[in-house]
Amino acid sequence: MGLNEYILGLNNLEKITRAPGFFKFTEHTVAAHSFRVTSIAQVLGDIEEANDIPVDWKMLYEKALNHDYTERFIGDIKTPVKYASKELRGMLQIVEEKMTDEFINQEIPEEFQAIYRRRLFEGKDESVEGEVLAVADKVDLLYESFEEIIKNNPEPVYKEMFIESVKTIKEYGHRPSVQYFFKEIFPELLDENFYGKTAFLKTVDKIMHQ
Repeated sequence: MGLNEYILGLNNLEKITRAPGFFKFTEHTVAAHSFRVTSIAQVLGDIEEANDIPVDWKMLYEKALNHDYTERFIGDIKTPVKYASKELRGMLQIVEEKMTDEFINQEIPEEFQAIYRRRLFEGKDESVEGEVLAVADKVDLLYESFEEIIKNNPEPVYKEMFIESVKTIKEYGHRPSVQYFFKEIFPELLDENFYGKTAFLKTVDKIMHQ
């Protein structure tokens, strides 16, 4: 028993494609997503600190880097499927947690097990770091889906992902980093020109003012 299997698992994340089953112009892997989420969380953490909110950077980096590591066990399930119902999401989470617990017991040395239980189990909690992670995860999904939208990808799921991401990020509107995101970053993103922009922006504007 050593940490070899944990490290090998990183290779698995490079092979798991995001948004499986849908046509996309640009493929993204879970490994690349984890890096981007960590980078976005870093940006959001900087904004939080600029607003006098203490950030536990070690905790934030651990949460962000490892937040999708357990997808090596069950893969990246389509977002519409994963969130089809609370019951289904709950069952998937139970399966994921059991497989993660078994992995830790079998593959992680006992002296490190407490550390990896902290790192590999659900990181999106009510702490500053947990909320920043939740926002960063959706910001990356928003950018992923927007990339497909401006390339006129005919799959409607990308607009659905974009709108779902906006709605989720709005739920954290009490966070200074989210307020900054919608005021300074989001408008610049939407400044891109693409087919169907007017109708799409009307939908986004409606969501923003709900």
